[in-house]
Amino acid sequence: MPHRMDTPQLDWDPRSEAVLVDQIAAYDAMRHRCPVAYSDYLGWSLFRHADVVRVLDDHTTFSSAVSSHLSVPSGMDPPRHTAYRRLIERHFEPERVATFEPRCRAIAAYLVAGLEKGAEIDLVAQLARPFAVRVQCAYLGWPGTLHEPLLQWVRRNHKATLAKDTAAMAAVALEFDFYISDLLEARRAAGANAPEDITTDLLSQEMDGTPLGHDEIVSILRNWTVGELGTIAACVGILGHYLALNPQFQRQLRENADLLPAAIDEILRIHAPLISNRRVATRPVEIGGRRIAAGERITLIWASANRDEDVFGDPDEFQLNREPAHNLLYGRGIHVCPGAELSRLELRLVMEELLKSTRWIDLAAGRAPVAAIYPASGFSELPLVLS
Repeated sequence: MPHRMDTPQLDWDPRSEAVLVDQIAAYDAMRHRCPVAYSDYLGWSLFRHADVVRVLDDHTTFSSAVSSHLSVPSGMDPPRHTAYRRLIERHFEPERVATFEPRCRAIAAYLVAGLEKGAEIDLVAQLARPFAVRVQCAYLGWPGTLHEPLLQWVRRNHKATLAKDTAAMAAVALEFDFYISDLLEARRAAGANAPEDITTDLLSQEMDGTPLGHDEIVSILRNWTVGELGTIAACVGILGHYLALNPQFQRQLRENADLLPAAIDEILRIHAPLISNRRVATRPVEIGGRRIAAGERITLIWASANRDEDVFGDPDEFQLNREPAHNLLYGRGIHVCPGAELSRLELRLVMEELLKSTRWIDLAAGRAPVAAIYPASGFSELPLVLS
């Protein structure tokens, strides 16, 4: 029986220890028990693939304008979203991504070469996070002097998230905006001598005949960078863990590196690097027998939708021949990730270098990986031994 729209019952607690100790397993359970579930923390959470796809394909009913803060373009709907999206897609054209390959490979090779063999390492701290920071800075044209500050920023952001300290999280977010503002001011001051890169290019862009404002550029770079740092680092950790945990697949990829692109997408379908995304209902709507009022929040649980048995069968079965369109790893519809091919390039190259420079990747004995907690995914610590 549908619930009254004005008094939805609490179906689960996304912040409970039972959920946070193993997010993927908890979301699998919710997909079976209560696929459209209400909580006071996330609003309405959708766990089924079909329901998530329905929302992604209907941006009129399900708006992305979920925050009071400017969020370009991910927090916008058409027609406003369309113009900003077109501007951003220019920076992910295939030629630009392809040109970045040698530099990206050099970064991956340098970091992998620094990993000690035969001793316990933390793949997250020693490879995943440094790689995410360095490739992001390189692609945007940011100086190497930002590597360490951004790594420190990632650690503080992670610590605040783990502690669920909302004040610290807000302060950390503001600190990141200061980094971007400093970069923009330096380029404005340099004038014609500013480096020719994406960050400088944004300063010359217009929207409807008006130059982009400072806040718009900061928002673009914030959304681009914060998302990239978190998800690429999570992906590298998830991939390293999966290969260590599944020696048969590690051996298969060592013998045939051409399988890596499909394997990476499949591993990240099994264990999502991005847990969720948000929408808001623009009108009353019914999903899975639950009535959702206009203005209510909706959380799309990617980590569950990409494991839906109705689409993928056994969600833990590793298959290299799945239908790519079913995999929601990079989203779908008008908000599909514009940097998907860049991310695929970065992940392929770092895994190629890791496999090429090692004989084997093992889980460390005696110390278990530490899982990241919502809203993060992957691992906060990943002890491995390389040989």
